Amino acid sequence: MNTEIIKATINGTPVEVPAGTKILEAARKVHIKIPTLCKHQDLLPSGGCGLCIVRVKGSPKMFRACTTPLENGMDITTHDAEIVETRKTVLELILSNHPDECLTCGRNTNCELQRLSAEFGIRDDKIKRYVPDLPKDASTGSIIIDARKCIKCGRCVQVCQEIQNVWALSFLHRGINTKMAPCGDISLAESPCIRCGQCAAHCPTGAIVEKDDVPAVWDALHNPEKFCTVQIAPAVRVSLGEEFGLPPGTDLTKKIYAALRRLGFKAIFDSNFSADLTIMEEASEFVDRFTKNPSSLPLVTSCCPSWTDFMEKMHPDFIDHFSSAKSPQQMMGAMVKTYFAQKNNIDPAKIFQLSIMPCTAKKFELERCKEMKSSGYPDVDCSITTREFARMIKQSGIDFDSIPEEKADSILGEHSGAGVIFGTTGGVMEAALRTAYNVITGKNLEKEAIDIQSVRGLDGVKEATIGVGNFNVRVAVAHGLANVEYILDKVREAKQQGKESPYHFIEVMACPGGCIGGGGQPYGVTDNLRQKRMAGIYQCDRNCPVRCSHDNPEIKKIYADFLGSPRSEKAHELLHTHYQSRPIYQR
Repeated sequence: MNTEIIKATINGTPVEVPAGTKILEAARKVHIKIPTLCKHQDLLPSGGCGLCIVRVKGSPKMFRACTTPLENGMDITTHDAEIVETRKTVLELILSNHPDECLTCGRNTNCELQRLSAEFGIRDDKIKRYVPDLPKDASTGSIIIDARKCIKCGRCVQVCQEIQNVWALSFLHRGINTKMAPCGDISLAESPCIRCGQCAAHCPTGAIVEKDDVPAVWDALHNPEKFCTVQIAPAVRVSLGEEFGLPPGTDLTKKIYAALRRLGFKAIFDSNFSADLTIMEEASEFVDRFTKNPSSLPLVTSCCPSWTDFMEKMHPDFIDHFSSAKSPQQMMGAMVKTYFAQKNNIDPAKIFQLSIMPCTAKKFELERCKEMKSSGYPDVDCSITTREFARMIKQSGIDFDSIPEEKADSILGEHSGAGVIFGTTGGVMEAALRTAYNVITGKNLEKEAIDIQSVRGLDGVKEATIGVGNFNVRVAVAHGLANVEYILDKVREAKQQGKESPYHFIEVMACPGGCIGGGGQPYGVTDNLRQKRMAGIYQCDRNCPVRCSHDNPEIKKIYADFLGSPRSEKAHELLHTHYQSRPIYQR
């Protein structure tokens, strides 16, 4: 481990940092902000935009702060008249290839290029614009690429290739004709894209945004023939506040319920409830495999639609290991259009079920396979992101900061703390283990053991052995799809050698941090922000009077009244799905 400390000066201020620290990070240590468009804290520096140039005393050239390590004795100037003017020229050059469509752009008022242009006082076009005539790509139905707005920063390409290991995006051509697109210049739907939206989450401009389904929601709300219902995902409650200036991690669950009623929804449900339902099915499936058919292990979680898509395309040899349980989004939809409709004598054909998710791939999941219409109707009619939901609140004139809190509707609204933690990496595993422990031992985990710390945190891969009665359960958790290869390869290697699987249970979430870092969450995500959202999720769990899915009284009632038991014939019909091998490149 290198413990060398580098000492230098930045704008006359002494700074000490570990060896290898780039000038950009060192400047932040002494509260100096160097502008950049290509650098993101999740990604390796590329020096692509050229905005972060600085001067080093004694050198005739300028250095890019994001890629240049600080060296002992450096005397660095980050801002002077020449540097500022050069940066302004760089921005003007970028703008000369960028459409002047701010007012109609999905990133208007939340665009890094727009913000920097304002900060540098750019008021007119000094360089004649040349904007390439490129069509939008809306082929996936989840995210939209407008390559005309691409500034060639490379963030989307790097996150798609290095963090997600999907390789759906690349740079094509050279010079002024360079553009971001799938290899071969095919459509995004034809590429290996898994619709996770991490490209959109990391894009600094409006070149990649989610498909806007808000108009369809307004149409349903304004239709007197529709009975509009809604569910909110666990991660939404601790991230929505960022759109209204509140600290990340602020729990806004009950304010969200109130806002949804004011928007006109006739029944407000919570995906935490259906997360509990998912756990009842998935934990029962795990216990059956673990105790009766260990050769079928490991069981792999399946509630993340991007991971499901990735597995079907890249790892179809794991299909038999995937849990057949639907995601909470789809389970809720099935229950709304069957159980809720029957209890309230509502024609399910008139029910419009909306889901508010931190995820762009949830738009794809609605029609992933025939089981997503298990009620005879689409389980869920429309899915919008946290960002889209924030826009709806703002459009409606609701004073979100001061709105009084309200409760969800029974009987699909009450939830346990286990349902809440679905929103973060390791949460599905922890929730399932709490219930699996009860199924195997007949009792709950002790209060001091219910927080399973070994599966928490932002490490890309977490491995642990959990004591469950007389058994030891070997588990693994991965988030960010580039991390899953390590786990899957270990399982394959053991199988090839005729050995027992190194894991009994595996959780995978496509997005770094899990759903709290989903592709549909408020922009600007970093690990620091993920940690705050994660802390909010765990605080919600601690605040719940019921911490385990099987103890949720509404879960008990829905099985007693309607489903029978976990994995019953009716539960299988409504709450389970299947998987199939899909070609990596769609044709």
